This record gives sequence, structure tokens and C-alpha cells, in this order.
Amino acid sequence: MNDRHASARPAPGPRSDRGRHESTEERADRQWQELMQEIRVAQTGVQILFGFLLTVAFTQQFQGLSHTDRSIYIGTVVLGSLATGALIGPVAFHRIVSGRRIKPEAVIWAARLTFTGLVLLLATFTSALVLVLRVATSGAVVPILVGGVVAWYLLCWFALPLWARERHTDEK
Repeated sequence: MNDRHASARPAPGPRSDRGRHESTEERADRQWQELMQEIRVAQTGVQILFGFLLTVAFTQQFQGLSHTDRSIYIGTVVLGSLATGALIGPVAFHRIVSGRRIKPEAVIWAARLTFTGLVLLLATFTSALVLVLRVATSGAVVPILVGGVVAWYLLCWFALPLWARERHTDEK
């Protein structure tokens, strides 16, 4: 049997003497379940936003949008579609490789798709916010509001987790 697939041994690593004692496959199963829970949260947000965006083009107000606002709308719909694809991608990936004994690799690729989906979701939210605020306000306040919201997303989604990871991760 290939060492990579030996499930009786705890996974090697600096934390194997404390904490979880799991095989490579057990760790991959746990990580997969955790990732699916995370994706469920992100998928809900992107699907609601994307569904809403798809209906906008069929409203009367859409006909009155400027060329710039229509371009922002098209960009937003494309970003939302890309985010949806990236966040649903891990499910398709798992279904296609299921039973091939490559779950650890599938977890890595699914995590990459999820991270890409989150970045695209950030871009989608930003673009949608720009469009809505351009239509709803006089326009001068848009960069300030969008900049503040994007800074908040960056803080919540990336800066805080990276800070916590750096601060609370044991030495390697």
C-alpha cells in the first residue's frame, strides 16, 4: 500500500504529539467537512446577490442607467457568476474525484477554489455597492463609502484571520 494512503498511522507533523491524532485520510475527511460548512455560508450570500443581479436588467429603472452604470452592472454580473462558479466548484470537484483516493489533494484544490471564490465575492460586493451607491446618491460620497466597506471586508475576511494565524500558530 502506498504510504500516502496508510490510514492506521497518525499524520506526521509537529503537532502529532498533542492535539488531534488522525491519519492523513481522517484529517482530509475532517478538513473536507469543515470546508463544506464554510462554503455553505459563502454560497448563500453569493447566490442571493447573484439572483438579485440577474433580475435587475428586467426592471424599468435599468433602462435609465447611464452607459457607465450599465458597464458596472455587466461587470458585477460577470464577477458574481465567477464567484458562484468558484464556490460551487468544490462540490463538482469532489463528485468527479470521489472514490479515487485523493481526498487530501481534493481538499487542497477545494480550498483554493473557495479562497478564489471569496476574492471574487469581495469584488462582486464591491462592484454592486459602487453601482447601487452611484444610483442612490449624488456620487461624491461613493468612493468614501465603498472604500470604508471594502476596508471592513478586508479586515474581517483577511487581515484578522491572518493576524490570528500568525499570532496563535505554533512555531513550525
